[in-house]
Amino acid sequence: MADVTKSKLTDLTTGILKKDACIVLVKTDWNAAITDQLERGCIAELEKHQASVILLTVPGAVEIPFAIKSYWEHAGKKDKPDAFIALGCVIKGDTPHFDYVCRLVTDGVGQLNLSLPVPTIFGVLTVNTEEQAMERIGGKHGHKGEEAALTALKMISLVESFKK
Repeated sequence: MADVTKSKLTDLTTGILKKDACIVLVKTDWNAAITDQLERGCIAELEKHQASVILLTVPGAVEIPFAIKSYWEHAGKKDKPDAFIALGCVIKGDTPHFDYVCRLVTDGVGQLNLSLPVPTIFGVLTVNTEEQAMERIGGKHGHKGEEAALTALKMISLVESFKK
């Protein structure tokens, strides 16, 4: 199981955090009680580092990659973000639908990471129960929205370091 305490993600001495980053946050309407908490934590962390946030809301996780790709293609040169963050929550049900949705959003975000010149951070919870989701929005497994924000800022800094 992933445990942020075994990582240096929250150690702000590793990775230089860009202060004026522009990040597009794409979150789902589905499982809104959870995705709203992911959003709050993510935005609060980004605001601590003076990042600007553009919020897009899509119906479900499958639509996240399309929204990101469409935003990138339609943004003017001055309006291109430094990173995208995908936030959602897929909770396993009684049918294989969970597997299809998880595969589509995971593959879509992976493809975006390889095709766009800016990072796309995967902040989509894929859990078996609502209780597991709650544990990941401020419970015993930390706050995955905050972690997604820090990941975005560190990846932006990595990309910036290549330009020097």
